[in-house]
Amino acid sequence: MTNPQATSGPRADGTLSRRERVREATLAEIKSIARRHLVEHGVAGVSLRAIAREMGMTAPGLYRYVPGIDALLVAITADMFDELADAVSSADASAPPEDTELRLHRALRALRGWAITHPTEFSVMFGPRVRIGPESDITPAVAAGGRFGSTFFALFEQLLQEKDIPLPAEEEIDPDLRKELNSFADTVGLSVHDVSVGAALVLTRCWVRVYGVVCMEVFQHLDFVVRDMEPLFESELQDMMAGFGVRYRPVEREEGAPTTDMTDLPHN
Repeated sequence: MTNPQATSGPRADGTLSRRERVREATLAEIKSIARRHLVEHGVAGVSLRAIAREMGMTAPGLYRYVPGIDALLVAITADMFDELADAVSSADASAPPEDTELRLHRALRALRGWAITHPTEFSVMFGPRVRIGPESDITPAVAAGGRFGSTFFALFEQLLQEKDIPLPAEEEIDPDLRKELNSFADTVGLSVHDVSVGAALVLTRCWVRVYGVVCMEVFQHLDFVVRDMEPLFESELQDMMAGFGVRYRPVEREEGAPTTDMTDLPHN
């Protein structure tokens, strides 16, 4: 199954014909409605029939724009990853280029900020794959997810160049895990330092830690412990940075600005 896209590309001068512009606008509307239905009703509530009815079209008419519901879900998932990637990269770019520590802090906080304000989208992007058949082409979503991860890969590699980060020796890592990590290191291009498998392990452990605390907040799994998860996130961030030998940067907040409390956010 392929990613929905226009059948003809731009003209030689790079502009789209009127027909192509109409097609792109229609596809954008389809994806916008599909995402709204996903947020309001969950993945099971997204159907071509419902989208067509809202657009004043027939369900078969939508097949001129999307090959099926699986391809549509993949397309909006890719869009959501692109949106998250933009939020993270914008936060990274908001800090001075030479201040890798601050860039990393801002990027990680941007991940949390986007996740807690888009809980349904986050659950679709990072939770178990649902509904989409195993034979479906998920390449667009995977590629968009890679763009999201690339900011953190680049920041981590920059830290490896700037800091003497303790990395586990290859012989200290279980052989089966080492095999998996070697494959991962090759994929993301972690080539700084000779012990790239050790760097991959440290990066993986950090992601497990960050992802874990964000998931706990998004899915409200720690409500019985804390009401406001931001202090816990910051505590974990501070401890993780200390392991890198990185100076912790407190949240930069305007005077009088409130903290984010998940109980004050809408849930879908």
